[in-house]
Amino acid sequence: MSVLVEPQVTPSVSRHHGRGFWAVAATFLVAMAYSTVPAPLFPLYVAREGLSTLDVTIVFGAFAVGVVISLVLAGHVSDWVGRKAVLIPALGLELVSALLFLTSTALPVLIVARVVNGLGVGMIAATATAFLHDLHTRHRPGASTRRFEVVSTAANIGGLGVGALVAGVLAQYVSTPLSTPYVVLAVLLVVAIAAVALTPETVVRHRVRYRPQRISADHGDRRAYFAAAAGAVSSFSVFGVFTSVSPGFVAGELHHPSRTLAGLVVFIVFGGAAFAQTVTGSLPLPVRRALGLGGQAAGVLLVVAGMYATSFPVFLVGGAIAGVGAGVQFKASIGAVAAMAAPEKRGEALAGLFFIAYAGLSVPAVSIGLATRYLAPTTVMAWFAGLLLVLLAGVAALSRRAR
Repeated sequence: MSVLVEPQVTPSVSRHHGRGFWAVAATFLVAMAYSTVPAPLFPLYVAREGLSTLDVTIVFGAFAVGVVISLVLAGHVSDWVGRKAVLIPALGLELVSALLFLTSTALPVLIVARVVNGLGVGMIAATATAFLHDLHTRHRPGASTRRFEVVSTAANIGGLGVGALVAGVLAQYVSTPLSTPYVVLAVLLVVAIAAVALTPETVVRHRVRYRPQRISADHGDRRAYFAAAAGAVSSFSVFGVFTSVSPGFVAGELHHPSRTLAGLVVFIVFGGAAFAQTVTGSLPLPVRRALGLGGQAAGVLLVVAGMYATSFPVFLVGGAIAGVGAGVQFKASIGAVAAMAAPEKRGEALAGLFFIAYAGLSVPAVSIGLATRYLAPTTVMAWFAGLLLVLLAGVAALSRRAR
């Protein structure tokens, strides 16, 4: 349990925490944006290095491996060593990842760069969220947490969409598309490190015997937990497909090689997810679950229809709806797990949920990459849609039995 600095009542200190809140929010957005920079660039790596779709999905999956390792080993450490002591080194890892991307386009280097990227993001996601909550509380004691919830969601999920869009636009109009996006984000990361260094700390450092974050799935209502876990897997599988193979599908099957369009697809998926999470926060859990299930089902069917009809607008609309559904579904899963777990076990329960979710991020994407070696991409996506619908039906059945 963290030991927090007592809130100060002086207006100058309150303003300092207020400025720090927005500095950390911007840092969070930049860090998450960096993690999707490679998404619209994958077809360029394919053209330069002769990578296959399977290679691309392995590079993508390496990111999830790094995130899971980091979440388990370091995601909770800021509670006793301080937020800045974790956040600044994590941003440094993101810089190392950017430098690796700038040094080579060879497959082994890309894999290592993505693992390092994931290690940084796993530390940043948990720490920045906690830091924002601390700063919000200091700046506005006793106020509603609504501002914190909206800003943290926009920075986290929205940042993923912003990074892909910025990278796509830069790759479309600069002469060095495989280096300029990383240079721009690296500069922003340096600025972010400086901003965090100037932000007031909110945790008093104290000695605690280190142990990895415990992970558990046994929290009384097993059916409800498995329903939440399956919902998280379905959500992250949608996110994984759109950030790994969809840019290649847009360039290949849909005949739109524009990097801007590839980035736009990812931006719309994550933008829709962030918007939906923000506006549906007050809805009851069953309603959010239903919206998530329906949105994902309808969206993925439209994506497949767009690929068969070679229609980019249909594909894009399907991606937007699937993103909305995935965003609402994942928030419903987090809400369900947080509600069922005892307070002293909540960290373990959520760690287990994120562990399962990131498996859902990488396994379907890598499986699609492998399947495209033997089947047409459109056929593979149709199979993915079918399996996702079966999974969604399972979530619905488990949720009904749990209630």
